[in-house]
Amino acid sequence: MTSKVKDTDSSHYAAPGPGPGTETPYEYPGRDTTAPPAESLFGPGSQFHRFFNDPRWALAVVRATVLEAAHPQIGAALADNSSFVVHPWRRLSNTLVSLQRMFGADDDIRQREAARLNRLHARLSGTDARNQPYDAMDPEVRAWVVATLFESSVTMCRLSGQPLDQETMEGLYAEFRAFLAALGDGAGHLPPTLPEFWQYYDRMVAEELQNTEALRIILYKLFEHLPAPPLFAGMPTVWATGRALAGPVIGTVTVASLPEVFRRRAGLPEVPGAQTLMQGAYMAARLARALPDNWVQAENVVSLLNLSPDGDGPLAGTLTTLRTRTKRAGALFRLIAPVPAQQGATGAQGGAGNQRGARAFFTEVLDQTGNGFLDWPDLAAMARELCSRLDLDEPEETRLYDAFAAWWRELQAALDSDGDGRVSEDEYVAAAPSLAGPALIRVAEALFDATDADGDQSIDAEEYRALFRRGFGRSVLDAEGRYSRSAFVRDFLSFMSGRQRSTPYDPLLSDA
Repeated sequence: MTSKVKDTDSSHYAAPGPGPGTETPYEYPGRDTTAPPAESLFGPGSQFHRFFNDPRWALAVVRATVLEAAHPQIGAALADNSSFVVHPWRRLSNTLVSLQRMFGADDDIRQREAARLNRLHARLSGTDARNQPYDAMDPEVRAWVVATLFESSVTMCRLSGQPLDQETMEGLYAEFRAFLAALGDGAGHLPPTLPEFWQYYDRMVAEELQNTEALRIILYKLFEHLPAPPLFAGMPTVWATGRALAGPVIGTVTVASLPEVFRRRAGLPEVPGAQTLMQGAYMAARLARALPDNWVQAENVVSLLNLSPDGDGPLAGTLTTLRTRTKRAGALFRLIAPVPAQQGATGAQGGAGNQRGARAFFTEVLDQTGNGFLDWPDLAAMARELCSRLDLDEPEETRLYDAFAAWWRELQAALDSDGDGRVSEDEYVAAAPSLAGPALIRVAEALFDATDADGDQSIDAEEYRALFRRGFGRSVLDAEGRYSRSAFVRDFLSFMSGRQRSTPYDPLLSDA
């Protein structure tokens, strides 16, 4: 069933003609009005490259993510496999790195990243709670992901008062179709022309999207319970105060920006004043583009949020001073308006020095998806993060996944006492000493081999920083100044036993 042309005409999304009170359509500085050559579809000359560091795009990506989650297959895959609820900042950082690689100028890097994404997606398939199958490699599903990014980019310009002109919009659409083709699916899975795209998009919104569990989690759980990024670790009062103000606003703005036909079908609430709030948010993001370039660079912002409080980077001194002053502000907040204690909101060392209870380890490290159970998607998320950190290719990537799969089978056999196919927190706590078995040793060895890029049976400073994102201290070095295989395996097993916190190992799997 095709939507009415009136609703799908691309002029609805393009810039209006000039007239009294009409803003000038958004023109990129120095934009060539001739048809762009093929090579400009990627790299610094592309329109996407300019959008990437546009503050408005943060709103567009959130909106696109919600539209993706409303697709039944994508929503099921997210609900079953994704760690975005517990580790959203990690997910954001990895996504930005991937987009940079895919839209960069280097075709070899793009092909390598496309192969990595295809391997990742090939591991995401199954059935949802209604026994409906999902497959992240379904080309129609992947086309919808790209479609939401394109449409949300167009919408962000329109909502911020700078709608794209027709030619610019067509050029941007060509870039996103080229992105889909680079993944190997073929650009043909998206309609060839812009008018046809709007028909396809409106049909998907009106007929295919649903109020999925993943959508509800994003709108009503993620924003209001967003965990603190590493930069704000140990400052629960400051973070909780800011989140209490910003979380509902982000959710309201996102819902208000969704297509009205979908809001009605999904039963999403109409909040009084939401449209005005949404317009204000997009206009504020537009004005933020006037800030210095290094302030709005997406990579810089995400890197700052992901800086560990005890890191050793060039900004370590500045961050220490900033955190000290922020903690003082937090103390003042507590005096003026005490914030209710958040579950699990403790300092960096918990409540008992360097000790960590089995339940805390289960929640903070093992339960990567945040569903209250330990099962294969949690261990797969660990493998996925480690492979991303080390930027592994085949066969190292598969070897690490296989090691985690063997560990899961060992855990399931040892801890799943009720036979439901997963390990509850109580089951884990009752038999936690069984955690460090032979399969976990093989995980440690596979991780060591993946980290030891030059194969010299020791981890040097550069290899260490690739995995831990920090320089190693003297405590990990042997008499010859190396981090040996035996020392690495010992430290990894000690950490995964769940009883001791570890400054380098904790951020591997527990940072948000």
